[in-house]
Amino acid sequence: MTELETLEKELPKAFETETRLKMLNKLSGHYALTNVRKAQQLLAEMNELLHETFQPDYRLSFLLTSGFVENQLYNYNLAEIHYKNALDLLEERADLQQQAEAFIDFAGVYVNLEKIESAGYYLERAKRVLRNFPSPNLQARIFCREGYINLLYYKNYGDAVESFLEAEKILTAQTPDLQPKDFYFQTLIYSGLGLVYERNDEREKSVKAILNAVNLCESLGMTTRLSWHYLNVGNAYLGLGDEKNAEFYFQKAISSPDDISQHTRASAYGNLGYLSLQKKEYEKALELLNRAESLHREKSNENWAQFATLDRWRGKLFAEKHKNKRALRYFDSAYENARKAGDYMEICAICKEISSFHAELGDYKSAYEHQILYEEFNEKYLEEIKQRKTLELEVRFEAEKKKQEAELLQLQATKLQLKALRAQMNPHFMHNALNSIQDYINLGDTTNASKFLAKFADLMRQSLDYSDLEIISLEKEIEFLQNYLELNKRLRFADKMEYKMEIDEEIEEDIFGVPTMIVQPYIENALEHGIRSRDKGFISVIFRMLDEDNLICIVEDNGIGRAEARRRREADEKYQNHRSKGTLITEDRLRILHNSPNKGVFVKTIDLVNEKTGAALGTKVEIQIPIVDLTVQ
Repeated sequence: MTELETLEKELPKAFETETRLKMLNKLSGHYALTNVRKAQQLLAEMNELLHETFQPDYRLSFLLTSGFVENQLYNYNLAEIHYKNALDLLEERADLQQQAEAFIDFAGVYVNLEKIESAGYYLERAKRVLRNFPSPNLQARIFCREGYINLLYYKNYGDAVESFLEAEKILTAQTPDLQPKDFYFQTLIYSGLGLVYERNDEREKSVKAILNAVNLCESLGMTTRLSWHYLNVGNAYLGLGDEKNAEFYFQKAISSPDDISQHTRASAYGNLGYLSLQKKEYEKALELLNRAESLHREKSNENWAQFATLDRWRGKLFAEKHKNKRALRYFDSAYENARKAGDYMEICAICKEISSFHAELGDYKSAYEHQILYEEFNEKYLEEIKQRKTLELEVRFEAEKKKQEAELLQLQATKLQLKALRAQMNPHFMHNALNSIQDYINLGDTTNASKFLAKFADLMRQSLDYSDLEIISLEKEIEFLQNYLELNKRLRFADKMEYKMEIDEEIEEDIFGVPTMIVQPYIENALEHGIRSRDKGFISVIFRMLDEDNLICIVEDNGIGRAEARRRREADEKYQNHRSKGTLITEDRLRILHNSPNKGVFVKTIDLVNEKTGAALGTKVEIQIPIVDLTVQ
């Protein structure tokens, strides 16, 4: 007995709330991909139970699964609401890869809603997570979403194919480790490839790709969007002139029980009507065309483009049956509907049909008038294509520009990270530390020599290890800073300084992730420019929560103050005559990490002075640090 069968059998016997929630959660997750109607029923019960008990983990799972199900059922606005409600819980309850998966699903809803900027935003959030916590399967899903954005909205078929093929390559390499949702994405990839090939007039490739999607759906019982796949493969066969196979798949699109898309069924009925018309099966054709219109009207009475095509075919049908008045009535209706739709291509097709119709009746004047109309609208159609291509190029240019800007920012961040590493360790510190260790050795104090040499080696190793990472845990960052301060205290300042580290209790050091070595340059600045000339220097480093996305780190010293440090630099070139390069680089890093190219003050420096005398008491620096959650990997 499979796990699914066991759950189905045991569910009626489960009365304890948490046990039942657990089972409903597993079952609804499975049926979301295979039987969305059943998934809806399970989710409805799950929602009732969640109103009776506080279970945030199950509430999050309910919202994410509900969003996915409603998206499958073409209820895109409702899916958006579920995902938006999930966002707050997502950051509290889910691990990072779960967050990335949800962002990718959320992006899919926005693709369907034609909110492309929002889709891109959530894909970027997913990419940021995966940069530090890679998942090939999730990366493939991102490529799939980007393929559809390029296909449907930017009309960039080259990039679309590249994205789909890369997604397919990744998932094929992961075959033994694929999850059910990965197979769902494979069907989307194959279908997307089929649509690209169709629009590139590569009909045979189109049929092959969409058949891959159909076969995968049928073998895994993923029937929710199967009618849509059948319609697409039918259209691909129709483009090849294979009317027999086209008819077969249009019939399957109509009879598929689990896909509720009326638009898909209406299109299939219309195409079957057209095929019957081609075979001169007029009664059957008329019945199918009327059925198609009826389904379209159940969704909307303003599907002008569809009504125009159906009326044109009915006009052609009655013209062939020599029922001229009815034919002309349908042609006129087709023309008006196409005008309402603003569909110049359809208007051209209608004008050509009407012109031929009048010519066969010997009404050459009307035939000529409609030929002139055809030429006028054909010019408008060609101009529309030109404008559309121009707009597509503009949109594509802007998209590519944004992509390059994002890549440039990432490149800048990487370069700055490497620069920051080079600027991290003040050569004076390293020189003094090694000299002090040498002094211990010369004095025969092998205990301290060994201890501080080990600490120094650990610090160097940490510095090099972290240079390859963008994010480390706050716990490791603090350990690095404590090691750095301790070595400065014992070796560089010969115990002429003290320090303290303070971390708010609400901060979870092992879970919070921060950019690598982001604080050290400010401590180095305090050491070198603040307390170096003091007999007894003091530095405090305090970490506090600012909000759910940011920490504040406060580095405070009792040094000579910035004004005096500046005066000494100007008076004595030997006094390290630069503001720490590390702090300048770090401020650039923070600007990029906060995704704020032109605005935002993320480092605030405050001069501490005696209110009565105005004497300098030191310097305080407040650093706003972005955080990510490092929960369970």
